[in-house]
Amino acid sequence: MLFPGVDVELERATAGLDLVLVEAAACGPAVRCPDCGVRGRRVHSRDWRTVADRPLAGRQLVIRLRMRRYFCDRARCVRRTFVEQVRGLSERHLRSSTGLKEWLRAVAIELGGRAGERLCRKLSVAVGRTRLIGLLEAPELQEWAPRVLGVDEFAFRRGRTYGTLLVDVETGRVVDVLPDRTSETFAAWLREHPGAEIVCRDRASAYSRAIKEAAPGATEVADRWHLLQNLSAAVEKTCHQHRACLRKHAEHEAPPEPPTIDLPVLQLPRTPIVERTRDRHADVHRLLEQKWTISAIARHLGLDRKTVRRFKTTPLDELLASAREFGASKQGLLDPFKPYLNSRFTAGCTTAQQLFREITERGYRGSVLAVRRYVASLREGTADLVRADVASPRRISS
Repeated sequence: MLFPGVDVELERATAGLDLVLVEAAACGPAVRCPDCGVRGRRVHSRDWRTVADRPLAGRQLVIRLRMRRYFCDRARCVRRTFVEQVRGLSERHLRSSTGLKEWLRAVAIELGGRAGERLCRKLSVAVGRTRLIGLLEAPELQEWAPRVLGVDEFAFRRGRTYGTLLVDVETGRVVDVLPDRTSETFAAWLREHPGAEIVCRDRASAYSRAIKEAAPGATEVADRWHLLQNLSAAVEKTCHQHRACLRKHAEHEAPPEPPTIDLPVLQLPRTPIVERTRDRHADVHRLLEQKWTISAIARHLGLDRKTVRRFKTTPLDELLASAREFGASKQGLLDPFKPYLNSRFTAGCTTAQQLFREITERGYRGSVLAVRRYVASLREGTADLVRADVASPRRISS
């Protein structure tokens, strides 16, 4: 189970809380000299080597491997001795098994350095981000450029150092990464890798100069993302320039009537004041059933006698409705209906109760007191102007 298909002999296994230590000895056939290729016949000595392997049952697995050192019997070979390597388990100068190395390389390819290090820590593998990145190997570069080549800049360090990313647009595969974003570097790459028929780029002039210089027969196109980005920037700039015109036009339009909507059954929100009202009502009536006087209940609960009397005589539904409406004007419940109130007040309807009924039919859930205060401010001329709702330039661009 530990070494499937590997020529080693298990000698001892010790399991701890976080570590499993396994001692094994190589028992395969004699190997060849890495320089001259002659198979070793005489054993010089046996050396111990420590190799980290993939975790076992959530614990780190460390292998102490006893390997043979052979004499090289060829007189012309400069190497006198060499150590065997166990195929499928060890490699020269490698402190981890080949299986663990493949694991770490896959993690580095998918996640990179820091994220890969965090994942390996959860998998009980001790490895740093530097080693993960060191396992990445540069892919082989093609001699010819892809038919549709995508080119764009990216930041090694934002605001400081930029490079150029080359992509095969048809397959979505990265072709190469250039160390900077200059036209000279890109032009040199195009000369060394001919064959691009279409170059998909942004509107940077450096890339355009390189294409005209090194690949004059290629067709230059702009990708959809940059087209939309340029269009959005132009629209947003225009909206910023004509912001005053937009507001002037919106203020001249009649404010739309808040639509009548089918309201769901009212569910009281579980706000602190609603819960406190419910608890106080229960406490007051529980003590009243025990024949407590109003003064005794007030002293026990720390309330005023008028408050206790109100909780005694007022139904719970009215108390909860009053608690729900408390501070409605501060919560902005009236703001969406102010344009309608302004238009009705200008038309001659100045009764707060009538206006309250009209906006309640249109979805208002606040108190009548907030409506009375706002109508009074309209009579006095101290109400804040309700400015027209003008969409922001970013919203218009979107």
